[in-house]
Amino acid sequence: MRRHHLWFLLIAPAIGALAGLIYWSVFEQAGTFVGSLVRGACVGSLILFYERGLLLPAWRNRIRRLATPLFAGATLVTYASMIAAANMAAGLALHHGLGVMESARAAMVMTQSGFAYSIVASLVVILIFRIRDLIGPKVFSNLLLGLYHRPIREERVFLFLDIVGSTNFAERNGDLATQVWLGRIFDALAAPVRRSGGAIDDYIGDMALVTWTIGRGTHDGACLRCVFDFASVLAQDAASWEADHGALPRFRAALHCGPVVTAEIGLEPHKITYFGDVVNTTARLEALSKALDVPVIASANLIERIDRLPACLEVHDLGTHTVRGRNEALSVVAVFERSGNGEPENVKPLGE
Repeated sequence: MRRHHLWFLLIAPAIGALAGLIYWSVFEQAGTFVGSLVRGACVGSLILFYERGLLLPAWRNRIRRLATPLFAGATLVTYASMIAAANMAAGLALHHGLGVMESARAAMVMTQSGFAYSIVASLVVILIFRIRDLIGPKVFSNLLLGLYHRPIREERVFLFLDIVGSTNFAERNGDLATQVWLGRIFDALAAPVRRSGGAIDDYIGDMALVTWTIGRGTHDGACLRCVFDFASVLAQDAASWEADHGALPRFRAALHCGPVVTAEIGLEPHKITYFGDVVNTTARLEALSKALDVPVIASANLIERIDRLPACLEVHDLGTHTVRGRNEALSVVAVFERSGNGEPENVKPLGE
């Protein structure tokens, strides 16, 4: 299990226990302190594990695609079921494990105020996570902490990921079907981006813009691993893509890094944006990848910053190329995933 998942296994019960402590302080009754902590830890753990995608991920992903009222209703029912299950587990722990409750049956009974408090707290969690989903987890946390309230200079890695063949798909299937298709593709992108420590900054038609801080993006080649992790996620569901849409999605990717000015901008909507040549250069690299017929292209600058290239990947020097908007030529490389015999895969858009 990944390190951040292990860390979350400790954080989630602590957050739940804190919620239980708040409940005890508001509805103070003799003998409920330990019970409130244990129940809070159990309830909080289940709900936060669920929202983190560690519990019932398929169900969670399905209802997240629903309209907000349906999403809220389905999530509330899910939370209520988890609260009931967590309370039963807490009751057993209080009776058999801690011995603070004389009757197991009584220990598993939640008070009306406790259940109401859990539901209200769950509704708050639903709202917070829905807003987080809409604007992105990284942007949400940065806006919440006010990290970019004042513009700052920092170095970042950028990935432009372009879906190949979207125009032809639209001509065959229509705009509505194409939107469903793209939505499903970008849904599949979310987990690889999250696992790599990045954030999806924007969607521009059939292209996604992903970004990392320079430290996260270059550590162990996280930004490169994200691209091939995404290809793997698509390939694992190949039969479903073939059945539902006629073919496995294909894409091209371009990566670059460098200094940008990061700042909050706008009132309605309010977002974090990046100013600098790096973003434009990454977009030009994506166009170059199409011209060179290379599925994954990266600047040599980025490769030099990566502390350790994943063993499953290798790079081929493509020389220097002039890209529009830059006075100096840019050194670029092609990135390949090794096949089973150790040779690089064919130069085709990923997924082909």
